[in-house]
Amino acid sequence: MNTDSILESLKIKALNQMQLDTQIALQDHNNLVLLSNTGTGKTLAFLIPLIQSIDIELKNKTQALIMVPSRELALQIESVLKQIQPGCKISCCYGGHKREIEENNLVQPPAIVIATAGRMADHLRRGNIKTDNIKFLVLDEFDKILELGFHEEMAYIMSQLPAVKTKMLTSATQMDVFPEFIDISDSFVLNCIVEDLKDDVMLSFYTVNSEEDDKIDTLFALLCSLKNTSSIVFCNHRDAVERVYNLLKDKGIISVFYHGGMEQYERESALCKFRNNSSNVLITTDLASRGLDIENIRSVIHYHLPHTEESFTHRNGRTARMDASGSVFTIVGPEEKTPNYISDISTEIPLPDSLTLPEKPQWGTLFLAAGKKDKINKIDIVGFFSNKGQLKKDDIGLIDVKDFSAFVAIRKSKISGVLALIKDEKIKNKKVKIEIAK
Repeated sequence: MNTDSILESLKIKALNQMQLDTQIALQDHNNLVLLSNTGTGKTLAFLIPLIQSIDIELKNKTQALIMVPSRELALQIESVLKQIQPGCKISCCYGGHKREIEENNLVQPPAIVIATAGRMADHLRRGNIKTDNIKFLVLDEFDKILELGFHEEMAYIMSQLPAVKTKMLTSATQMDVFPEFIDISDSFVLNCIVEDLKDDVMLSFYTVNSEEDDKIDTLFALLCSLKNTSSIVFCNHRDAVERVYNLLKDKGIISVFYHGGMEQYERESALCKFRNNSSNVLITTDLASRGLDIENIRSVIHYHLPHTEESFTHRNGRTARMDASGSVFTIVGPEEKTPNYISDISTEIPLPDSLTLPEKPQWGTLFLAAGKKDKINKIDIVGFFSNKGQLKKDDIGLIDVKDFSAFVAIRKSKISGVLALIKDEKIKNKKVKIEIAK
């Protein structure tokens, strides 16, 4: 599959300079460490050579492995690959997904596997994935994958990859020391990171001072001043995420929350609501600082100061992606000292005295208890809600179809009427549970 076909499938006109430099570097180097700011298109940079390395005549053998630190990043990469349609089978393996489903998918070997460390190691020990033909290996967000907690699993996985010829490691942050089992002694480092964020005109940095240690009133005022712009609020702990969500709810701010302690359905529902504009505010931990590629996020808000500069960098990478602009707001309490890497680039701004609640979202989200594995797709869902629910095309928003479920954005003013009309109806001759997404 040539590069032009890949770009056409993604509706991208041309590669950026970092992506072009990556393709050139791989012509002369088998092992590549790619460093580039978040939101610059590293996924496409490694997917193009990976896809082009696949031998279609051997497409029933696993030839490429993409290792990632989180299920969200795994699903994001899978989504991009399916949009490209490389002409071979793709399997996504991650914790929180039923292993039995993955094992069934792996019976017929996929050409490309995307996996988290724990689940990949489990499949290898069970003999579910054959590695004899894996020649292309990607470690995406390698600094996170190679944290101490994953060393045992990653060392085992690397020991099971005897045929790897091309190895790519990508991240927005460098590691000082790599574990020996990665074996990158002969790697070429392509460093495309823009070090001086002050010169990055696409990203604006602001400090908001809070008079109270509990910064909730300041956060509320900031969200009111930002009106309906799409914003991510970062907290340092799971408990804080839910506390902030509940306090903002009491003040009339509609938001969703997202952290690693939630069930898979809850996480999927929260992200779908944020993507489809059922909520303009996502409150989260650093779990959302990597792997989420959501369009048009205009603001990143550090409710809690990040623990490290790397955390600050990755959080900020959720906005100003692919040539879009964005703003970063750091809320600082009276007893907090702002790290130099923040204070050196931020401008202090005041908040208005007069506050008006943002307008409530125009969209709501319905949950369908059926998905791809039930042979239901987006076209089926649009047809069902248009015919049975009597909705116009403009009343149906973003549709996200999972393996066994789907989430559909519906204009909020139409939801109660739609639910009444469809309560006894079937989709493709199947009775499917449909309700407002929790």
